[in-house]
Amino acid sequence: MANRKNENENASTSNGKQAASQRRGRSNANSADSIRQRPERYLVAARPPHLLPPGARALDEPDALFDWLSDQPDIRLVSRLSRGPGPGAGIESACPEIAVVEMPADRARALRGSVQLLVEPDMPLSYTDPNPVVSPLALPDPGVAVPFPEPVHVSFRVMDNKNVPLEGVGVSLLGANWPVHGRTGADGCVVLQLPADTLETVRSLFVRPKQDHWSIWVDRPELAGDAENVVVVRRMSETFEQFPHRQVTGWGYEAMGLDRIPPTHRAHGVRVAVLDSGVDVNHPDLAERIVGGFDFVADNDSTWNVDEVGHGTACAGVITGTDNGAGIAGIAVDAEVHACKIFPNGRFSDLIRALDYCIEREIDIAHLSLGSPNASELVALKILDACNAGVACVAPAGNSGGMVTFPGTLPTVLTVAALGKIGEFPADSQHTRETQGWPTTAEGYFSPSFTCFGHEVNVCAPGVAIPTAVPPDGYAPQDGTAIAAAHITGLAALVLAHHDGFRDWFRARNAARIGHLFQAIGSSCSPIAFGDVHRTGAGLPNAALALGLTVPQMQSATSAR
Repeated sequence: MANRKNENENASTSNGKQAASQRRGRSNANSADSIRQRPERYLVAARPPHLLPPGARALDEPDALFDWLSDQPDIRLVSRLSRGPGPGAGIESACPEIAVVEMPADRARALRGSVQLLVEPDMPLSYTDPNPVVSPLALPDPGVAVPFPEPVHVSFRVMDNKNVPLEGVGVSLLGANWPVHGRTGADGCVVLQLPADTLETVRSLFVRPKQDHWSIWVDRPELAGDAENVVVVRRMSETFEQFPHRQVTGWGYEAMGLDRIPPTHRAHGVRVAVLDSGVDVNHPDLAERIVGGFDFVADNDSTWNVDEVGHGTACAGVITGTDNGAGIAGIAVDAEVHACKIFPNGRFSDLIRALDYCIEREIDIAHLSLGSPNASELVALKILDACNAGVACVAPAGNSGGMVTFPGTLPTVLTVAALGKIGEFPADSQHTRETQGWPTTAEGYFSPSFTCFGHEVNVCAPGVAIPTAVPPDGYAPQDGTAIAAAHITGLAALVLAHHDGFRDWFRARNAARIGHLFQAIGSSCSPIAFGDVHRTGAGLPNAALALGLTVPQMQSATSAR
């Protein structure tokens, strides 16, 4: 099978090069050729016997399917995903071998007619950034939009309160018709062009520095068209005294009671994987904290430590930031952390390979820092494999403000919604927008408008204005359910390392261990009274309870009687 697999992969590579050469040839021969649709990518696998309808016969030989796909003139075999390691001794993988192919949509529809096959789109993944500028907007049809004859130009200069110009700041204007974006140069300046708006129809201004400063959001900004518009942003050190020279942990640390557990609880020996955009290992708070990884999009074992997006670095900072008296400190400081890079441009197939990495290396907790509006049966089977192999998958609920996104919809993962707290960010920052729409508790907690909701939400955690690491060497307040899930990932690592139950009764790597871990976290929660349990699940976990260091008040009262 290995030889045939190599032959198929070589053949698919050869076919791919030949097809690319033919496309270039057509382009050179006919200069009238224009941009075409991207090819559709699909996952194709033999349906496992237990998923077949009664009386249907399973495909006996998986290699026959791959050979047949390779022989089809309108199908290109991109890669072959092996079945992967089984969850344990004597247990077969629930997820079959998968062919990643490119083929026309009508051909995919025809293959779906076979009950013996699983055929799914190999959907792109999102790292669920709650940036409001890229959230779906009610935009007009560009075919009927009438732009103004002379676009309006708006100039901005962004600086801090010491009149230092800031480079690389994202400046966005949301108009009645189209959002426009730009980044400041070394002089702190940027000019935005409004193709279909006037200064009076601009609804919002959003200014987002790369690091070390707070964002600014202004509704109905008063803008000058004939002069420079100056924006002054606050340094994070104005909120956190002497930061980053003095270490901070963020409000979430105290909210979850992490400041009340012994300082010796640091998750030594627990393996955590961050499935995200890679991790910048040169950041001062992450140097020597990440032991290895893999770039599944580039298929490279040396680029996982480069983070072009910054999302993976931010989540890793929450989980394992160095406790060295400066910058930020993570929750599970001494955990063994791996970076599984699946962004940018990651797909379901990359997620499946990353989960195999977690199973093979006996990862204890996988932080699935991703989401998709589309479900995948094959990904669900691979996550089931991970669960049976003792890999606890923690997933964000999503940041679209709608229903929970996949894979947070699965019962085999711990799904986390985000929580915010009043008073932890400047009133003119973008974070204030997230307070709209839901009541605030007596403690100041609120459910941010971006967090997804549904019966699948298990718990909630801090996910608004959390100070954490960003590339190359700075810090920024971050929002999102992935940041909330990073808090739960760190807590889960502490529980596995220090709870007596996991050193005695639940040492075996299996689904029972994962179920007990999720139960320990869920049963430690305090309900958050927003009037909708679907936004918070069981509530906000308490670290001491989850670690078994204290007993719930109800049990104490019962014992006293």
